[in-house]
Amino acid sequence: MGAVNHRLLAALLGTAGLLLAGCGGTAPAPAAALSAAPTPAGTYRGLQLDPPEPRPTFTLRDTAGARFDFAARTRGTPTLLFFGFTHCPDICPTTMADVATALRGVAEPLRRSVRVVFVTTDPARDTGPVIAAWLRNFDEDLPARFVGLTGTVAQVEAAQAAARVPVATDGGQTHSAQLLLYGPDDYARVAYVAGSSPDDLRQDLPLVAQGAE
Repeated sequence: MGAVNHRLLAALLGTAGLLLAGCGGTAPAPAAALSAAPTPAGTYRGLQLDPPEPRPTFTLRDTAGARFDFAARTRGTPTLLFFGFTHCPDICPTTMADVATALRGVAEPLRRSVRVVFVTTDPARDTGPVIAAWLRNFDEDLPARFVGLTGTVAQVEAAQAAARVPVATDGGQTHSAQLLLYGPDDYARVAYVAGSSPDDLRQDLPLVAQGAE
């Protein structure tokens, strides 16, 4: 995400809480510019990132404990990236449920190709098995299982910095609310925040997969 002008964001979206969730709180504004101008027909329904953000490079551990190089393992594929924690009462489970709903509404080849990566902001509680069990609540019937990642606090913070989202605070409970969507060209041109619907994502996924700008 790059830098957000507070006045512009307030005028366009009404509140910075749309972009950052405390799962009960708020956090400092992120560092990305978002365009909330009306989207012409055929372009994105999510919030367009200006400029586009490159696919970040970071390595964490997956739910089985294996090293997962995010850039290498997702390169060239449509990828959804979200930072949150499994004990979140609202935004995190809602976001994962919306992603699953959107994926069920796209063509089967696309449904199989999209990677969904969830990075915990609460590694103290979110062990691999905890994340794996939580993600199964959302992806059980999907052909491509969601990827859950964890690491040390320092590693998770470095991953957030690499993705250019605000580093979580309050033990990981105040974190970015942005769901980032990277295309086959390894750039994110669109993101989704509170108020986005599964239909927004369902409409955008084919455009991103086809390399639309």
